[in-house]
Order: sequence, then C-alpha cells, then structure tokens
Amino acid sequence: MEVSAVMGEKVLERFPAGSPRGSWPAEEYAAQCRAEGESATVVMDLQSDAFLVVIPAGDDD
Repeated sequence: MEVSAVMGEKVLERFPAGSPRGSWPAEEYAAQCRAEGESATVVMDLQSDAFLVVIPAGDDD
C-alpha cells in the first residue's frame, strides 16, 4: 500500500480519473477504509489527474 505525505495528509491509494462511467473506485475504497475505522476521504489531484484516498497525517494505525 502506497503511503506518502500530501499537504499534511497520507495518501493510501491513487485511482485514475478516467474510470468508466458509473464507476467510483476511489469512493468505494474510502468507504471500505472508513468501515475499518480510518477517517479516509477522497481528494482530486489535478496535476496527476487522479483521485487520492487520504487520511490525516496524525492517524498512525
């Protein structure tokens, strides 16, 4: 699992923005993380044209 710092947050996973219509893999992954107790959210990285699933940098589980 990739983990890197982005503006005070840790990136858990990246998903390309070009997913098929009706497919939301970043949102589905974030929901799975939230179900496991992580405070995951999805943000858009315009520079790389990808959705990032992130958690606050202080969450070291």
